[in-house]
Amino acid sequence: MTDNAESLPIHIVGGGLAGSEAAWQIAESGHDVVLHEMRPVRGTEAHHGGDFAELVCSNSFRSDDANGNAVGLLHQEMRTLGSLILRAADAHQVPAGGALAVDREGFARAVTAAIEGHPRIRIVREEVEGLPPEAWGRTIIATGPLTAPSLAQGIRELTGAESLAFFDAIAPIVHRDSIDMGKAWFQSRYDKVGPGGTGADYINCPMDRDQYDRFIQALVAGDKIGFKEWEASTPYFDGCLPIEVMAERGPETLRHGPMKPVGLTNPHDPTVKACAIVQLRQDNALGTLYNMVGFQTKLTYSEQVRVFRTIPGLENAEFARLGGLHRNTYLDSPRLLDATLRLKARPSLRFAGQITGCEGYVESAAIGLMAGRFAVAEARGEALAPLPATTALGALIGHITGGHIAAEEAGAPRSFQPMNVNFGLFPPLDHAPKGEGGKRLKGPEKAVAKKKAMTDRARADLAAWLGHGPAQIAAE
Repeated sequence: MTDNAESLPIHIVGGGLAGSEAAWQIAESGHDVVLHEMRPVRGTEAHHGGDFAELVCSNSFRSDDANGNAVGLLHQEMRTLGSLILRAADAHQVPAGGALAVDREGFARAVTAAIEGHPRIRIVREEVEGLPPEAWGRTIIATGPLTAPSLAQGIRELTGAESLAFFDAIAPIVHRDSIDMGKAWFQSRYDKVGPGGTGADYINCPMDRDQYDRFIQALVAGDKIGFKEWEASTPYFDGCLPIEVMAERGPETLRHGPMKPVGLTNPHDPTVKACAIVQLRQDNALGTLYNMVGFQTKLTYSEQVRVFRTIPGLENAEFARLGGLHRNTYLDSPRLLDATLRLKARPSLRFAGQITGCEGYVESAAIGLMAGRFAVAEARGEALAPLPATTALGALIGHITGGHIAAEEAGAPRSFQPMNVNFGLFPPLDHAPKGEGGKRLKGPEKAVAKKKAMTDRARADLAAWLGHGPAQIAAE
């Protein structure tokens, strides 16, 4: 590739969370971008419109706690680096306890308006069939888990590797006014107050033991969406299992998972402890729609209506959207990508978002953010120092580009799997945190102190990477 770097725009294929963030980072740096998005010219199994950064599953960006949660720390780091996705999320948040959840339509419109209004971004509404042409030069592929078949085939032909796939299921959305609040109630778990919230941000529907047992039986016996032959051996991602798949793992699985009753008290019957509780989270700014938390499903539409209306409080539920299922595809990134997300077989191509093997909205956008920064630095002939592995961004990229244990046996299934950001991806602390007077900490107190020490270390190391002081980073 000839390198007239400053005159060639950087091309991006895909206008989801990762592609939109990459485009924004590149354009804000003063470099031109051509953003290719096939919607609405060609749709996908999960998207409904043509807006950039459309959310197709949950409307939650998960915990916003930057001191005790890895994804909350990732939020903070992205805000520090000028993330468009976090800016739009903050502007369109809805109450969700300790989580950052958004009005999905307002959020997507805000991202779209920012992209369309940037003078350095040119938008091309077309499907890129096969691999991008060499003449484009530096290109970021951010086509996500629903990559068009022709492009996926081009990647396979270039790398000689088959991409693995998993299923990602979508939870139903219920009209708020169809929920019986004589049985349900508002409360966040442990009354926790999050961004834009009050501590009473979820609708809770309780079940006694008999109701729960019948519900589990109905889930397991219900009619499911059939699989095509090529889908039959595709594994699920454990972070987004269909609820009926969790139920099949054992009758107690759900009441210790998304239907756990801890931290909640039914004001209609405060002396009785529920066996299980279904939670619904606000899905739009008006508060007229609520999604069923953890209820991703592959039940048929008719079965969803029948089974979910057995939940106390949802007997007359009206569904704005029923659950669904789509196939996700991702690369064997540790083998195929270098430390700056370039394809080793063709370094002019970078990858970003879920196709790299990260999982989650925030993680996808974070990888897009860094792919954009890597591409700009390379175009300018600059050396961008590797992100510290102690930061959330660095830990996530480390996982994608080699932070897994490879299978040692010849012919064994490859071990790389999609992953949300979590403290297990971070290097361990040099010293265990101590209490006052050097007191050794135990139990929950130790866990809280450890997370705080890891997030403090991350902020300091990101500050050093950026050349700022820690206090300035914290303020940003």
